[in-house]
Amino acid sequence: MIKRTLFASTLGLTLLWTNLYAQKNSPLVDSNEAKMLDYNHTQTYEIGGINVKGAIYTDANGIIAITGLTIGETIRIPSDQISKAIRNLWKQQLFVDVAINIEKTIGDIVFLEIEVQEYPRFARHGYKGIPKGQHDDANAVVQRYLQKGRAATPAMKQSAINALKKLYIEKGFLDVAIEVDETEDVILKNSIRWIFNIQKGKRVRIAKINFHGVKNAKKGKLYRSMKETKRNNFWAIFKPSKFIQEEYEVDKNNLIAYYNSIGHRDARILKDSVYFVQKKNRKVLHIDMQVEEGNIYRFGSIKFKGNTIYSDRILKNIIGIEKGAIYDKDLLTTRLEFDKNGRDLKTLYMDNGHLFFRVDPIEKGIREDSIDYEIRIVEGPVAKIGAVRIIGNTRTSEHVIRRELRTLPGNNFSRSDLIRSQRELMALNYFNPETMQINTPVNIERGTVDIEYVLEEKISDQIELSAGWGGTTVFGTAGIKLTNFSLRKFFQPKTWNPLPAGDGQTLSFRIQTNGPSYQSYNFSFTEPWLGGKKPNSLTFSAYYSNFTNGYTEESSALRRLQVTGATIGWGTRLRFPDDFFVYQASLNYKKMDLLRWDDINVPSGTYHNLSFNQTISRNSVDNPIFPTKGSNIALSMSFTLPYSLLSNNNETSGTKDRLVEYHKWDFTTEWYGKIAKNFVVKIGGKMGFLGYYNPDLGVTPFDRYELGGNGLSNPQTVQGRDVISMRGYELGDLAANGAGATIYNKFSLEFRYLISPNPSATIWALAFLEAGNAWSNAKDYNPFDLKRSAGLGFRIFLPMFGTLGVDYGIGFDKPNLSGVKDFTKYGTFNIVLGVEPK
Repeated sequence: MIKRTLFASTLGLTLLWTNLYAQKNSPLVDSNEAKMLDYNHTQTYEIGGINVKGAIYTDANGIIAITGLTIGETIRIPSDQISKAIRNLWKQQLFVDVAINIEKTIGDIVFLEIEVQEYPRFARHGYKGIPKGQHDDANAVVQRYLQKGRAATPAMKQSAINALKKLYIEKGFLDVAIEVDETEDVILKNSIRWIFNIQKGKRVRIAKINFHGVKNAKKGKLYRSMKETKRNNFWAIFKPSKFIQEEYEVDKNNLIAYYNSIGHRDARILKDSVYFVQKKNRKVLHIDMQVEEGNIYRFGSIKFKGNTIYSDRILKNIIGIEKGAIYDKDLLTTRLEFDKNGRDLKTLYMDNGHLFFRVDPIEKGIREDSIDYEIRIVEGPVAKIGAVRIIGNTRTSEHVIRRELRTLPGNNFSRSDLIRSQRELMALNYFNPETMQINTPVNIERGTVDIEYVLEEKISDQIELSAGWGGTTVFGTAGIKLTNFSLRKFFQPKTWNPLPAGDGQTLSFRIQTNGPSYQSYNFSFTEPWLGGKKPNSLTFSAYYSNFTNGYTEESSALRRLQVTGATIGWGTRLRFPDDFFVYQASLNYKKMDLLRWDDINVPSGTYHNLSFNQTISRNSVDNPIFPTKGSNIALSMSFTLPYSLLSNNNETSGTKDRLVEYHKWDFTTEWYGKIAKNFVVKIGGKMGFLGYYNPDLGVTPFDRYELGGNGLSNPQTVQGRDVISMRGYELGDLAANGAGATIYNKFSLEFRYLISPNPSATIWALAFLEAGNAWSNAKDYNPFDLKRSAGLGFRIFLPMFGTLGVDYGIGFDKPNLSGVKDFTKYGTFNIVLGVEPK
């Protein structure tokens, strides 16, 4: 049989007809028709069959479908139909070579053969030139391209190379070079393995950024306006110098935006250049920018058009820009729509339901050095809240979520209420703040907006298993705190998952002991919404502690302190001055039995402490785990009745039962602010004062303060001391003559850097400065006589265990260390287990 072949080269553009048995240029004879075929003229055939040859991994029917050729179709040979079919196969990037041959003809029927040579399949990859610790980062960027079993095409290889280059360029390795060694895989047939040989070179830093043409701007401000493109300064710990082209382009716009903010409306960069400079044994980058500042402009008249609800005077007060003020485009934009504190026209209108509000500032004229504006306002109709849907609450009951929302169906839409609702849900600490979403689908026809809260539950219950060193012994603690407990479901075992949960109540148990010498048991329960209609909380707690010196009851050497107590408290959310304020009141009873307990300078006997506590606090932090903004302020007052003044009994030593009397004041303040991305500063202060009613009795030996240590439970707490942490100092270093303090103050400055925001393991590092002191007598109080410390720390928040961490602090004013040069004597480790020390 005579076989005629139509061959396509790798470009798929040339068709060559050959005869395997005939001489070159000789005419072909069709054995079936016994007639001469003239290949100088196009002939028409009907496709009688299509066969695929060489396809191992690719489906044959799929290949035929890609070509666009079908059996029974009329085809002209030669024609562009064959070329188009070949081009379609090339576009798939699956084949090394493609050809379409004529297998045979029968009359006007032609049988075609598609012959392909597939790329080998990708099996696996590896790396050379980089340490193993960087393999995970490399895998993360190439995994979307390198998929096992797919055709190992040049495009796949180049995509992986580009991704790796981008990774290392973003790390500052601008000269990174990558070559790929290709070997046949020894495990999988017709498969290959790629080894990426990465030569990072040296990291290239930006040595200089030179501004030319600068007259009115301060260069320091220009450097800071470039958020990502920084010079290589030794103090830039959290923002290393590196050059990334995309970020550099953004920073050029930031530079112009800064000029616009100081009146230079027409500022522009005439030209810029980035070039390498060889410096000793390394290469650095220099950046030159030629700036044209232009004239300084000022705001002229600002007029409003389209406002019917609010007067021009109110709108001008919101904007707060006077005629003649330096032109600042960003300030104007912020005051119109995007002020983070809510001082903008859009918030004003949207808080009143005008969801469809629009504002457009128009430059009406430029007169010499001033710009007149017309603020065109489209107020739009008032939008009502339609449906409020909650999605994703698999554990928390819906009523617990809804009672925290300010966005209620039928109310006018309010952006501030939406933001506040989001904060309240985050404050519950039941949901992942990183994935929380709020969707607002609008129904224009009805003039309503639905609100969807998309939530992801996270574990908020905590288990406490810890050990700590107190005095001369080890104390072990075991406890559980259920922060989303449901007493209602307690009697419905089928609803447990694995415990009764979802109603927002708090239940905790805690046991602490060091063996026979010390045992402590604590229980508490809190219902945050008593009655379910208002945020009125009810708390009940009880505790028992027993501390002895280890002797039996029959021994005359036995020393013992037993404390039994209970508290019942009530709290409510206030509306004045704002609804961030909370008022709490509690009634506390504590019974203390002392037997030869010399650590507290009182006779043996039973002492009763019945006190009333009131606390007013304001908490506006944005995140309970790692706050980045807001404050937390609390003022607390505890007092007993002045029994000695009422009964004229000065509690002589012959009295068996004694009533403790005092008044106690505590003030705490914390403020958080974001310095840069993931970088937060915390400023805090504390002060406490314990007073008396009867000067003949003086200050009670109970409920005094102890400053130092980590603030965690230890023997001092069962002696009625309020332990305040002071990093860098051991408990007792700042003791007020060993009797406890009646007054103290403490100030702290803490810098925090968020390493991982993952809610399942939130990690941050910190550096701190602290100063404080304690005095046994208010007459000795000197607010400037402070003991100083500084140090570093590390925290990790695990939902099941709370906050864990360690601090190392150096106390610069430790007693009995004057003149000691060995700084290890000044240092102290503090362990954080389950909760931050107070």
